[in-house]
Amino acid sequence: MQTLKHKILNYYKQQVEDRIDAFRDMIAALTEDAANDAKGSAGDKHETALSMMHLEQEKLNHKLGEFIAQKGILEKINPDVKTVKVAIGSLVKANDMLLFVSAALPKIIIDGTTVIALSPQSPLGTKLMGMEEKSEFEISGTKYKIEEIA
Repeated sequence: MQTLKHKILNYYKQQVEDRIDAFRDMIAALTEDAANDAKGSAGDKHETALSMMHLEQEKLNHKLGEFIAQKGILEKINPDVKTVKVAIGSLVKANDMLLFVSAALPKIIIDGTTVIALSPQSPLGTKLMGMEEKSEFEISGTKYKIEEIA
């Protein structure tokens, strides 16, 4: 399961890095558009357009910040570490699901295996943290049993 954990971590790191690059490109394009717009326009329409670009830039900067934070979490994970209790970076097999405790990221399929990345602050992540193999718990009427921690 160790090599699978490496693949999962590397995939998520690449995915987050790609998103960061995309948001940086969008922000740079908006900045350039605003600068070009400022050179050739005047009046209320111009002010409205600049204001809209500024709002869009703020939203993009906020999303960029979220992805940079996710990258920071992923960078701290050592895929070679195997813990007895669930911690950040643990790959947990529970109810025939693979849960990667890291950050809230999209579900992926690696080597034909579905992996769900979840934040330790999520309801399921909060319950999992600190639990050991063979532990059982319930969330919203669903019973879970931790089969393995890698």
